[in-house]
Amino acid sequence: MQPMIVCICNAIREDEIRRAARNGAPCPIAAYRSVDCEPQCGQCLPYARELIDQERAALISMEFRAA
Repeated sequence: MQPMIVCICNAIREDEIRRAARNGAPCPIAAYRSVDCEPQCGQCLPYARELIDQERAALISMEFRAA
């Protein structure tokens, strides 16, 4: 299965956005910077934000269960 492309302009994949979020990127701009890119057309930003929110929620849930 091919990784899903989130940003066509920069060819940023879903796994790259998720990894950036797990490494502390709080927003799409920071996630894009982590792969040496910046948004071009902006169409991908809502989906990138959704992925980051999912990852952050999962991290919080894991931390809560560990406490």
